[in-house]
Amino acid sequence: MGAAFEIQLIAILVAVACSLPGVFLVLRIMAMMTDAITHTILLGIVLAFFIVHDLSSPLLIVGAALIGVLTVFLTEVLNSTKLVSEDSAIGIVFPFLFSIAIIIISKYAGSVHLDTDSVLLGELAFAPFNRMILFGLDIGPKAIYSMGVILIINLIFVIILFKELKIVTFDPALAAVLGFSPVLIHYGLMTIVSVTAVGAFESVGSILVIAFMIGPPITAYLITDELKRMIIYSSLIGAINAIVGYQFAASFDVSIAGSMALMTGVIFLIVFMIAPERGLFTIITRRKKQKLLFAENTMLFHLHNHENDSDEEVECGFDSIHKHLHWNAQFLTSIINKLKKDKKIFVENNIIKLTEYGREYAIESYKEITLGFNLNKEI
Repeated sequence: MGAAFEIQLIAILVAVACSLPGVFLVLRIMAMMTDAITHTILLGIVLAFFIVHDLSSPLLIVGAALIGVLTVFLTEVLNSTKLVSEDSAIGIVFPFLFSIAIIIISKYAGSVHLDTDSVLLGELAFAPFNRMILFGLDIGPKAIYSMGVILIINLIFVIILFKELKIVTFDPALAAVLGFSPVLIHYGLMTIVSVTAVGAFESVGSILVIAFMIGPPITAYLITDELKRMIIYSSLIGAINAIVGYQFAASFDVSIAGSMALMTGVIFLIVFMIAPERGLFTIITRRKKQKLLFAENTMLFHLHNHENDSDEEVECGFDSIHKHLHWNAQFLTSIINKLKKDKKIFVENNIIKLTEYGREYAIESYKEITLGFNLNKEI
């Protein structure tokens, strides 16, 4: 395998592994918790290192996972007091624990290779040089195997506990009634997030972990409401971000991790603009159509209310109706032309009148609006 292929494979594994728990973080409105966990687990790595004195020890992942869970616990304890909001609690806990790690490193581990810049930014270009040697045989970068194992763990966690995760995410009270433990599922998810983050640290750094854990899921959320599809789309989008980001970095000779994070943002913005249901352009178009429909119905109701009245000539006159509807001439003309095209109105003796179809349409629309208003009032 070439270095370019290995780098992209590692990035894809990280992206998919991060996107799986990331979907549930986004749905549970816990995106900022990712930022907190990906920073505070550095304290777990540092403390575990002082115990085992081995940067390759799996106990570093255990220590990081425990600190990640501690971060969530302390945040929720502060938030439960109702004295501070959740985002304020995160803003207190995460700098506190992260700063402790930085102080310990600077004071007691100055000669140890615990590079805080690498932790934050990462450098994928160096990942292929850290090889896995088995029985004297080079079988590839260690990151491929470590992230592959974490990806499998995350997949198993999501597949086995899919029903529980779904219910706890959307209705924690129902989960408790059904016998599930929302707290246990919650902290299990946070543990998975912590393990995934520390596993990706050496290769991609904290910033890209956050980008991969939140960017693809929130992008997928704009595309679909169905949870299974959201998980699949999120994984695919994460992989695409990794590949396109690498190609961008290779073309312009810039940071690989930075380029992948950039592509995550760019693809999100593209989907944000053009998503079929929630895209900005779709929403603008829908609102424009709703505005026109409302205007059309308003004119039809107005014509129906004054039909055959003594003041019909004034209220429905082609040259005077704008005074009663308070519309400018250009907008009024466009509505009249649209209704004439739909065969709902016609003009006779300079008076705008309803066709039979237009009259029936106005009556039915009025009934639907009245029925909807009454139902909302009852609710």
